[in-house]
Amino acid sequence: MAKYTPGNSSQKMMFFVFPEDQIAPGTFEFVIHTLIEDHMDMSVFDDRYKNDETGRLAYDPRILLKIVLLAYSRGIFSSRPIERACIENVTFMALAKCQQPDHSTIAAFVSSMKDEIGSLYTDVLLVCEEEGLLGGTFFALDGCKLPSNASSRESGKISDIRLKRDRIKAKVRQIIKEQIQADKKDAGDEKAARSFDRSNRKEQIARLQKKADKINQWLKENDAKIGRQGREIKSNVTDNESAMMVTAHGTIQGYNGQALVDDSNQVIVHAEVFGDGNDHHHVLPMIDGAKENMKALGHEDDYFEDTILTADGLYHSEESLEKCEEEKIDAYIPDKHFRKRNPDLEIRGKRNKNKSNRIHLEDFDYREADDVYICPKGKVLRLKARNSRGSGDRIQNIYVADDCTGCEIKTRCISRKNGKRRYLTVRTGTASNSRNKIMADKIDSEEGRRIYSRRFGIIEPVFGNIRSQKRLDRFTLRGKVKVNIQWLLYCMVHNMEKIANYGTI
Repeated sequence: MAKYTPGNSSQKMMFFVFPEDQIAPGTFEFVIHTLIEDHMDMSVFDDRYKNDETGRLAYDPRILLKIVLLAYSRGIFSSRPIERACIENVTFMALAKCQQPDHSTIAAFVSSMKDEIGSLYTDVLLVCEEEGLLGGTFFALDGCKLPSNASSRESGKISDIRLKRDRIKAKVRQIIKEQIQADKKDAGDEKAARSFDRSNRKEQIARLQKKADKINQWLKENDAKIGRQGREIKSNVTDNESAMMVTAHGTIQGYNGQALVDDSNQVIVHAEVFGDGNDHHHVLPMIDGAKENMKALGHEDDYFEDTILTADGLYHSEESLEKCEEEKIDAYIPDKHFRKRNPDLEIRGKRNKNKSNRIHLEDFDYREADDVYICPKGKVLRLKARNSRGSGDRIQNIYVADDCTGCEIKTRCISRKNGKRRYLTVRTGTASNSRNKIMADKIDSEEGRRIYSRRFGIIEPVFGNIRSQKRLDRFTLRGKVKVNIQWLLYCMVHNMEKIANYGTI
């Protein structure tokens, strides 16, 4: 018969832990400790405390920042697990100097770093430069869309939110009506009384009324949210600064975390979150933010002149190219047709199953004498605009039918946004010397494709590290300011890891 060593769960044990021994050189916690103690200006927190002569002693911001950064590096981003780690984990105990800040203190510290996070980030960036981790010649820009601490079910236009409030109030009235009817029933009818649970109904009424009051208060404090096109877009009752964003895995209510990365050691030189899923608006603020960071490090305003910037096609816009031109940045930002022009690239993504069944330009009959197009069903499309400027550098004529209502092949011919009439665009030329044309020619060249292909290897591992290794799969705070703090802290952890792996600390 097998024999096993007996255990004794009632045996008392005593551990001797020397906190300094837990912060050993060569570990990431040692890098955090050394950077905060010797290289980061923590006096920026002093002005928030007014307890010089009276008041309770405060937790040292150094301790709070250390345990938060260590927790984020280990995929712990909630304040309660961080509090528990300071009680159970000897490494956290060592960094906290055996203090045990509660979860509310930790949460309040993180969410209140609006005025300090920028200078702390540049302090770490300065160490990266001193350690020789910045190349300063080649940069890649990309974004990472993550869900926010907000429900997508609370989204809608103002009219939708009002309708939801009215439906909740109607539900409350219906429940009250049912309760009154139940009260009128014969008091001796025990079966009927048991079938109507008054205690649960009261809780339901209170819950619904609270929700209606919250929406009503929100409607008093907020107006319609207007997008960049001048039209109303969806608001959100929980976090109105977040937005509905389309990702590869579906639509989320969240924020778009942007990062500008140096190619030498994948150090993030600037990071910021936006409540906007359209990346072509983010080149300007990201370049300006990176310039401010470099000025804080002592560089001149022309730091990014003659540097290379790569970004994917979602950043391609006239204003983005104009900004790069003004800053004298050698940008490689392809247009949306880049892959179609490159035979070496596979067109990824789901193809429309009905695409082969669609009505295309070649299916229309052109009559040159009248300058009209005839559709397969005999409808006439007349010229509406000649040589108009389309997307990118496209010059086109636009033809339109009078009315396609009732046509049996309408679903194969008209896109949903065009409504009742078919619009036919016929390319007639290309705008010469336009920024889009110049960019297309540059990025289609052999050298341009070689340079652009480096983008993926620079930026994607950064997001892979933050999302997979640090397990940041959602933001836990609300509001752009607080979410931006959390995003910068994670990017700071990423940069600290670069110092730990490639620096001398």
